[in-house]
Amino acid sequence: MKVSVFIGTSVDGFIARAGGELDFLPEGGGEPHGYPEFMASVDALVIGRNTFEIVLAFPEWPYGEKRVVVLSSKPLDFSGVHGGKVEQMSGAPAEIAKKLAASGVQHVYVDGGITVQRFLREGLVDRMIITRVPVLIGQGIPLFGALLRDVRLQHVATQAYASGLVKTEYEVVR
Repeated sequence: MKVSVFIGTSVDGFIARAGGELDFLPEGGGEPHGYPEFMASVDALVIGRNTFEIVLAFPEWPYGEKRVVVLSSKPLDFSGVHGGKVEQMSGAPAEIAKKLAASGVQHVYVDGGITVQRFLREGLVDRMIITRVPVLIGQGIPLFGALLRDVRLQHVATQAYASGLVKTEYEVVR
């Protein structure tokens, strides 16, 4: 099973403000930079409880009919999800990956700071697509946290956009 990250950050490496606000990201994601095509390639998303609570407040469920797994050891209320396929799992990232692979998932999208960091620490991420937004916010929720060892990356491509967005794709070197 392939595990990918597709995420936007401020130039100083934050994926959200300290309270989870995403107001520094371009409205609607900015100009097209490959997100719909990426989403079409994944079978399921894995997000943490914090990310789930943030997207639950969006006017519309952003993942359509895509299977979404929310990681949490606490009970969650899915009644606010309209039209989505959402389930809850808990456990170590390797256990989650094993369950998803056993259910036929071939490509999973991991999103959310803590969740991305946990999957990276366990060596489960295969590909990262990071789009930097031309803004410095000074503090917030970082994309990356402490690692047990270096994670070597192979640059695949970088693309700059008229708005100043810069998307870079990396493969994780095993």
